[in-house]
Amino acid sequence: MANHVLSLEVPTVMNACILSVIDTSVYSSLVPVTCPTLNVTPPGFSWSTQIELTPGFSQILTACDLLMQLEQCGEVNADLPDGVYIIKYSVSPNDIVYVEYNHLRITKALIRYNKVLCDLDLAACEPSTAVKDKLAKLQKIRMYLDAAKAKVEFCHEPQKGMTLYNYAIKLLNKLECVNC
Repeated sequence: MANHVLSLEVPTVMNACILSVIDTSVYSSLVPVTCPTLNVTPPGFSWSTQIELTPGFSQILTACDLLMQLEQCGEVNADLPDGVYIIKYSVSPNDIVYVEYNHLRITKALIRYNKVLCDLDLAACEPSTAVKDKLAKLQKIRMYLDAAKAKVEFCHEPQKGMTLYNYAIKLLNKLECVNC
């Protein structure tokens, strides 16, 4: 029996105000592709926003697209929060032919992480003990962020992933705090 193999990629982007979703599906030429829909539920929301699109899409979503921002759309782009986004893509019959993903967005955490790296006084030589210590802490933070994504996206354990994410943020807060 011919069928579609639906698939999406949701890359980690460093633009705080967008979510990128790319259709990587393999469509059967024997079955028509009708009613393609994308449903996105942002973190903390109990409802999704439905977006109509065409197969083979590469979609950039903003807070306005996700109905998280209702004013000044097209003028000001609000940042999207980090957290678990539930993303479902379907084609007709939509209740049977679909894929659903949990995506852990870590963009804001990575922006902070990279800022700390930028602030380090690194040279092409062995760093001082203080810099080595900071690098080790940053490596640990990055490991927790990667583990959080794995828990959410591959292990299907969003709660555990968010616990790891929150711990990474706690470590990052402590590392950034100069007067603690």
